Formats: sequence, structure tokens, C-alpha cells
Amino acid sequence: MLTILGFAMIATFLVLIMLKKMSPIAALVLIPALFCVFVGKGAKLGDYVLDGVTSLAPTAAMLMFAIVYFGVMIDVGLFDPIVRGILRFCKADPLRIVIGTAVLAAVVSLDGDGSTTFMITVSAMYPLYKRLKMSLVVMTGVAAMANGVMNTLPWGGPTARAATALKLDAGDIFVPMIPALAAGLLFVFALAYVLGRRERKRLGVLTLDEVLVEEPEPETVLVGGGSGKSDGKGAGSGGGDRATAVRTGGAGSGTDADAPEDEEDGLQGLDPQRPTLRPRLYWFNALFTVALLTAMIMEWLPIPVLFLLGAALALTVNFPHMPDQKARLGAHAENVLNVSGMVFAAAVFTGVLQGTGMVDHMAKWLVDNIPDGMGPHMAFVTGVLSIPLTYFMSNDGFYFGILPVLAEAGHAHGVSSLEIARASLVGQPLHMSSPLVPAVYVLVGMAKVEFGDHTRFVVKWAALTSLVVLGAGILFGII
Repeated sequence: MLTILGFAMIATFLVLIMLKKMSPIAALVLIPALFCVFVGKGAKLGDYVLDGVTSLAPTAAMLMFAIVYFGVMIDVGLFDPIVRGILRFCKADPLRIVIGTAVLAAVVSLDGDGSTTFMITVSAMYPLYKRLKMSLVVMTGVAAMANGVMNTLPWGGPTARAATALKLDAGDIFVPMIPALAAGLLFVFALAYVLGRRERKRLGVLTLDEVLVEEPEPETVLVGGGSGKSDGKGAGSGGGDRATAVRTGGAGSGTDADAPEDEEDGLQGLDPQRPTLRPRLYWFNALFTVALLTAMIMEWLPIPVLFLLGAALALTVNFPHMPDQKARLGAHAENVLNVSGMVFAAAVFTGVLQGTGMVDHMAKWLVDNIPDGMGPHMAFVTGVLSIPLTYFMSNDGFYFGILPVLAEAGHAHGVSSLEIARASLVGQPLHMSSPLVPAVYVLVGMAKVEFGDHTRFVVKWAALTSLVVLGAGILFGII
């Protein structure tokens, strides 16, 4: 009976959030509470919830302050030189532009929020793709895959969800996975190189004076209004002529001496005049961020403590006045509330699933139906299953509904929960293009790409990236 109710609870949860009949937070709270009553243990619901909240509080704190920290770093301009450097590197060479897209998306993904990553990446790169007539699905595909690999950072979501669902430390899951994830990221860069060469072959290498021309249709101003400047420059320098693809001796080898200035002024994506910039504190912020990430990897302090201290110090140094601090906290409050609220709501779901014994009965049923030869390889099975399951369901559904069952099944065959948790991250490169991920709509919307076109292009490459991560994990003995 508990087995049936357990699967029914998970199925109800998945159906409601995939059909968008309930928000993940509401579903994580109300559905398990209702099923707890059905099981006949409604009187113990409070104990289940409090036990879950107590165990999940460090994870929620980590996510809250990591979002604040990296949000502040973006506000003060820590990543602005990186964006400008990538634009200078790209010039008008399609190969460099695609590689630059992958690098920029990977770097900005350090903030752990897919929507922010896609906004910054598209804002910086869209004018280049548009004016060179490059394929925009290449931009969206490469950005989504790079973000998918980097989304496995402890504060990105999946790792925190895995740690939450299995009551593990996020650092113990993530740090050993770094070599496998690095292999996946290198594969994305290699794929960007291949796709860039394809675009270069199709278009040739253009010079900046040929591409900084007026577009026949107005462009949407993205972040910082860079497109507006581009149109102005184009109107003055191009005379309305269309850009034509001509081959040159190398990337950015045009003869116009003012080309670098045009590139800086006409194709800049971030607002260089926003009032939150702190140029005098740039090196402090850069070194402090490096030190913070080093401390996280070396595990000098628990990750929640590191980001709590980091966010407090970053706010105090960059915004010493209270009104400014409140404004920055308010600017990032929505992301903080959504993520931390999800973690605490998950305490109800995981608490009921485990406290009532449903997960044990479900795991026993699953173990009884797994061939004996596959039991010791549950980590591999989890990695393979994570690719389609995290695409067709949300991370909430997979990590809170499916992963605990797989972990229990693996435990019965001597496979540790840590191995299962690490393998569960394999599907993230494909997950970031799932129709259930809100950030992907930010990506395709700003890039003016049809979601169907993006899906047809990215699915095969993202699935291959996931398999590379899985293979590297097995090769390095991580999974």
C-alpha cells in the first residue's frame, strides 16, 4: 500500500508542476501533506517537517547568500572587463564569436542563475550574431550547454537539490566531480570550435566596418542599451548598405583604423554607465572572489558559512551606505526567495516520503525488479536515467521524487548515496534546454529564436555532452 501511495504522490507532484497547475513550492508542501494524511500519519506531519527544515537549513543559507554575492559582483562590474575582452577577441570572426559565447556563458554561470547568465550572454553577443548574419540557434545552443555544465556548481541548484534530497554535503558531491565536469566543459568548447568553423565556412570572416551598418529592422534593446548605440554607429558609417560576407586574411584584419573603437562603442552589451559600478574596487572584488572559490574547493569552511561571510563583506565594502545595501538586496530578493523557499518546501516532501516509510517500500519494489547484474552499477544507471528524466521533468521532480528511490535501491547493492548523487548531475547539459526550465525562455526570447528550432538543434549535442561527463566520471573513478 505504501509503495502505491509513494508512487502516486510522486506522480501527482510531477503532473501538477509539469502542467503548471501548481508552483513547485506549493506542490512540495501541499501534496505530501495530503498524502501524509492518507497514510494515516497526519499527526506526525509537524515532526517530519521540522526534522527536514533542520537538516536543510545550511543548504538554504548557502543558496541565499551565493545568489546575493554573485548578484552584487555583477552589479559592481566584476564581469564587465571579461565581456569587453571577449568582444575584442571575437572581432568579426564567426569562429571566435562562437567560442567567445561558450566562454562568456561559462564564466557568467558562476552566479548560479541561468536567467542572469542568458541575459548577460545574449546582451553581449546578440549584436555580433545579428550583424554578421550568423545562426542564432548556435548562440542559444552553445550558451545553454555551457550553462548546463556550470549549473552543477553547489549554489546552482541541482547539486543543492541532490544534497537536500539525500541529506548530504554539497561539497562532497561537487568537488570530486570537478574533473568529469571539466571534461564536459572542454567538450562544449571543442563543439563551439567545430560549430564556429562551420559558420566561418558559410559566412567568411568579415571586417567591422562591413558589419557595423544599419539594420533594416529595429533591434530590441537588451541589457544596457548597447543595440541603440550600434544602430547609431551603423547609420553613420554604413550608409544603409547590407553587410556582405567577404573572406579576409584573418580574424579582424580589416583596414579601418577605427575598427576597435567601433567595436567597443557599437557592439557593447553591458551598460558601462550603470550607477552600481565600483571600478576602484575591481581588484579587491576579483581577488576576494578567487579567494572565496578557493576556500570552497579546499573546504576550509563549510560552503554556507563562506558565502554568508562573503555576501556580508561584499555588500559592506561595495555599498557602505544602508540605503544602497537595501537596494541591492531588494534587487536580488526574488531569486533568493524562490530558491530558498523551494529548499524549505522540499523539507515537507522529503520528510513525508522518508518519515512515513514510503521511500523504503518503493526502493524495495524497485530493487526487486532490477536485474541482479545491474544492481552494483546503480550509479551508472542513475547517470543514464538522469539524461532523459531531467529533460522531461523538472529538477524538483527528479531530485526530490526519483533520486531518493534510486539512492535507496543503490544502497541495497552497496552503492553509496554520494555516487548516486554525483551521477545524478550528468543530465544537466540537456536539462537546461528543457521546456520545463523558465530560463530557456529568457534565452530564446532575447535571441528571437523559436523554441522548436532551439530544441531541434541542441538536443543531440547536449545529450552527447552529458554522455561525455558520464564517461569521464566512470573513467576517473568518480561514479
